[in-house]
Amino acid sequence: MNPDLSLLQPYPFEKLARLKAGITPPAGRSPINLSIGEPKHPTPAFINEALLAHLHTLGSYPTTRGMPELRQAIAGWLTRRFALPSGAVDPETQILPVNGSREALFAFAQCVVDRRPLHPVVAMPNPFYQIYEGAALLAGAAPYFINATADSGQVPDFASVPDAVWQRCQLLYLCTPGNPSGAVLDAATLQRLINLAEQHDFIIASDECYSEIYFDEQQPPPGLLQVAHQIGNTEFRRCVVFHSLSKRSNVPGMRSGFVAGDAAIIEDFYRYRTYHGCAMAPAIQAASIAAWNDEQHVIDNRRIYRQKFVQVLEILEPALPVEVPPAAFYLWPQLPVDDTVFARRLYAEQHVTVLPGSYLSRPAHGCNPGARHVRIALVAPLDECIDAARRIRHVVESL
Repeated sequence: MNPDLSLLQPYPFEKLARLKAGITPPAGRSPINLSIGEPKHPTPAFINEALLAHLHTLGSYPTTRGMPELRQAIAGWLTRRFALPSGAVDPETQILPVNGSREALFAFAQCVVDRRPLHPVVAMPNPFYQIYEGAALLAGAAPYFINATADSGQVPDFASVPDAVWQRCQLLYLCTPGNPSGAVLDAATLQRLINLAEQHDFIIASDECYSEIYFDEQQPPPGLLQVAHQIGNTEFRRCVVFHSLSKRSNVPGMRSGFVAGDAAIIEDFYRYRTYHGCAMAPAIQAASIAAWNDEQHVIDNRRIYRQKFVQVLEILEPALPVEVPPAAFYLWPQLPVDDTVFARRLYAEQHVTVLPGSYLSRPAHGCNPGARHVRIALVAPLDECIDAARRIRHVVESL
C-alpha cells in the first residue's frame, strides 16, 4: 500500500459519528442535521428536464475535454460573472469540466506537485477543506497551515508566512468565499498572492465553489481570474480556479464543475485526467449547460438563504456572537465551551447535529483556530433552521 495513506487523518464526519456514538437523542425531537454543507433547496426543474432529455447519450463514451458547448457555456458564465472582456477565457485551452470540484481539487495536487525537491510545501488555509491536506500528503508534499482567526478577519494571515516557506511552496490552496467562515478574499489580497506566486514560482488553486452564495447583490465576491486579468495577467499565469454547480444550482448529486485558468497548466491537467479516467457523462454535461446559462435560479437561491440568515440570527444573537457572513451558507460562532462538548450535548439534548470546528482545523503556530467554534450549515428548509436555532439557543443558555 502507498505508505502516505497512513498520514491521512479521519474525515470530519467520521469523527462526528464517533462523537455521537452511544447517544440516544430524545425521541420527541425530530432530527435536524446542520453539520454538512449539502444544499437542500429543490433542484430547478429545467435542470432535471435537461438531464432526462439527454439520457439517450448514455450509449456513448464522453471525452475528457467535454462537449464544446459546455466549455463555451462555462466561458460565457465566467465572462459575465467576473466582468471579463469578451474572449478573455478560451474555451478550447483554458477550461476543463470536472465531476465536482472535490475530485478536481484532490487530483490537481497529484498533477502539479514535483516530489523531487526536498520538502515541497502545499500551503492552505486553517480551518480548511480536508481534501487540501489529503491531496498534499498523497502528492508527497508537506501541508503548511495558514491560520484564519478573528484577529485576521477570518481570512488566512498570509503576512505571517515566512519567505522560506514561500520559496518551498509549489501550490497554494485558497478557499474564497471561505469554508467555514464565509470570509471573502478581497481584490488587493488576491493581487498580492498572484505577485507572490510570480516571485516564488508556485501555482494558486482557488476553490470558489461558494462564490454564488452571497448576500449583497451589488457586491459579488471577486475571483482569482478576475483580479489576474485586472492587473495585466491576461494569460492567468499560475492561476487556476475551481467552480461547482453543487451549491450554486442545488445539484450536489450531479457532480458537475469545472477548472479554468493558465492554459499550460490546464493542458497538463488534461493529460493527467485522460489517464485518470474521470470524464463527465454526456447527460450531466447537457444539464450543466442549462444550469450555467441561467442566472435567475441562482438569484432566487440567494434570496432563500438571506431569509434564513435573517430569521435564524434574530433567534441566536441574544445567546451567541453570530453575524451574517459575507458569503456561503454557514454560521461560525465562537462558543463559551469546548466545541466537541457542545456538539455532543446539542445532539444528546436537542437532536440537532452541528460540526465541531476543531474537526476542520489543525493545531498550528501555537493555536487551533477551529477550537471552540462550530460550523452550522443553514441548508435545511427554513422551518427546520428556525426550529434548530431555538434548540441551539436553549442549550447555550443552559450552559
